[in-house]
Amino acid sequence: EIQMADSGAAGSRGGFGERGGRGRGDRGRGRGGRGDRGRGRGGRGGRGRRDGEEKGWVPCTKLGRLVQAGKIKSLEEIYLHSLQVKEYQIVDHFLESKLKDEVMKIMPVQKQTRAGQRT
Repeated sequence: EIQMADSGAAGSRGGFGERGGRGRGDRGRGRGGRGDRGRGRGGRGGRGRRDGEEKGWVPCTKLGRLVQAGKIKSLEEIYLHSLQVKEYQIVDHFLESKLKDEVMKIMPVQKQTRAGQRT
């Protein structure tokens, strides 16, 4: 009996075995088997979250420790000695009651390119 290449017994010799081959167990995943970790929108949200703010401020700089201890009474003292403010909490400490957020207007922005408009 003559056995043709494309008839039966794909697992023995030649052919593609079980489509995909190479013994990978994650068939149909695509993109290196990383599952659902594409770049898309949303996700984990790394920016704009201040989790440490609710737990209390732990100063990292000497200036921050002086402000928290109450040795420095105002921002003017910091500017008078030309000290670098490396922590946003220092400014928040002095201006907490005076600061407020206000959204004025949010509008979509369109970019003009040679091919026309892009959003």
